[in-house]
Amino acid sequence: MVKSQNRTVDFTIKATSYLGINSYGDVMIGDKAFEYYNERNVSDYIQIPWDEIDYISASVIFKRKIPRFAIFTKNSGHFSFSTRNNKKTLQAMTKYIPKEKMLRSPTFIDIMKKGIIAIFKKISPKK
Repeated sequence: MVKSQNRTVDFTIKATSYLGINSYGDVMIGDKAFEYYNERNVSDYIQIPWDEIDYISASVIFKRKIPRFAIFTKNSGHFSFSTRNNKKTLQAMTKYIPKEKMLRSPTFIDIMKKGIIAIFKKISPKK
């Protein structure tokens, strides 16, 4: 069994990890780290200390629904998660992560808009 980095746990919720093959487990938000533990495989866990997190990016649909979020770390890459209530999970993280590091990821329409604008800038004649 893996030892938790947290001394106290503020929030726990059922979650899905999208690292490789989807796995189902629990997310624990505590005083020292964000932790994910798989329900069935004890050796499948993710522990991210708060000082290791660079920023958190959340997908937002229709300005309300948050289907998933990703935690970007300073050294280990990024990890994608979805919980039963992503909004409450992100609110629990704001106790340890400043709001400036909580970002909204661009939607498909935003990306398409930027691409079209870039194409028009390239083909427009220079003055």
